[in-house]
Amino acid sequence: MPAQSRGRRRWVALALAACSAVVMTGCGPAQESTPTLTWYINPDDGGQAELAQQCTAEANGKYRIQTSLLPNEAASQREQLARRLAAGDSSMDIMSLDPPFIPELAEPGFLAPIPEDVAERTTQNTLEGALAGAQWKGELVTVPFWANTQLLWYRKSVVEKAGLDASKPITWDQLIEVARDQKKFLGVQGSRAESMTVWINALVESSGGHVVENPEAPADEISIGLDSEAGQKAAEIVGTIGREGLGSPGLPTQAENASMLLFQGDDGSFMVNWPFVWPATNSAIKAGTLPASLASDIGWTIYPRTDASKESAPPLGGINLGVGSSSKHPDLAYEAIECIVSPEHQTQYFVTNGNPPSDSTAYDAAEVKEKFPMAPVIRESLDQAAPRPQTPYYNEVSTSIQQFWAPASDVTADTPKNNTEFILQVLRGERLL
Repeated sequence: MPAQSRGRRRWVALALAACSAVVMTGCGPAQESTPTLTWYINPDDGGQAELAQQCTAEANGKYRIQTSLLPNEAASQREQLARRLAAGDSSMDIMSLDPPFIPELAEPGFLAPIPEDVAERTTQNTLEGALAGAQWKGELVTVPFWANTQLLWYRKSVVEKAGLDASKPITWDQLIEVARDQKKFLGVQGSRAESMTVWINALVESSGGHVVENPEAPADEISIGLDSEAGQKAAEIVGTIGREGLGSPGLPTQAENASMLLFQGDDGSFMVNWPFVWPATNSAIKAGTLPASLASDIGWTIYPRTDASKESAPPLGGINLGVGSSSKHPDLAYEAIECIVSPEHQTQYFVTNGNPPSDSTAYDAAEVKEKFPMAPVIRESLDQAAPRPQTPYYNEVSTSIQQFWAPASDVTADTPKNNTEFILQVLRGERLL
């Protein structure tokens, strides 16, 4: 049986358990004749529900949007969406989708085609990284909504003492050297979770390699690029940080929030993390739980280089919007999506919820520049960003990476080869995750 057929049958089987009731947030009363679009949203600070209300009002009775909240964890979001799509759930009108899971949903035909005029209008000014994450097999299959990327955050006092010029590219080797010399900790994410895959992929891509070299191939033909010079450099960086304790004693369970708290403390030096750390830090300062002087000691620049001679390839995150192929109102759903992703709404969402726009023009807004002084670096980073492996078998690849690269202290020169062999065995059905 072809690998892609196996994938569809897997989700069709799981879909039998997917018919539980959804919890929906309405946007006010509507006439029975007004079509209702359900938007499955990931948890945020209320920004998507607000946009649903605004676009409902702007539709003037043509449609209304109600939201249905997905689970907190990305993996649980993926499972719920895929099960419902495989079951032919007609309520899947609009979905907020994590970029790594898009190929798995696009390959079996779970996503409705995007009309050419909609694709053209919604991607005129989309940043390169965000656009790459919205495609599958060279075609746009989702509409970019908000994008995300990691920056290199640094304590200015540490950089000054080290004599580094933060206006020039900084390498991982330099970060390690400074942390050693000053007995400081590096804010990295070392937990056995998706954040580890994000880190490994960025290290490999920044060396010019790819975790999956032919992502469009069926499972039994996929080529894994970890056992390479790029993979060896990634293992050297991760293993060194882990074995030397440069990521703090808590590294094995450290995700984004924990590494932010580490960076904010007296032992902080550098950190790779998403832009949420800036409003979170300022909120803590305002609440009095962090010293007011901390904000002036924080700087930011582009993601560190793995290879000093190559531009880094920062992690790509964010959310794209897709329409289920069984939706009863695909045309209206795409009309609503155009409203949701307008540059004005992307600006609003950034300022209120801290999630960066995928549209380059949204960065020109005065309120964005005021609240996020690092916005130009975020925009630059999104143009350099590389998505995680875009394959229908992303879950298998990512889960395998997490098993072999965490804890970081166990990573050696053999890790890339051993991980490669395991992934291929899993994809061939010879091993279980």
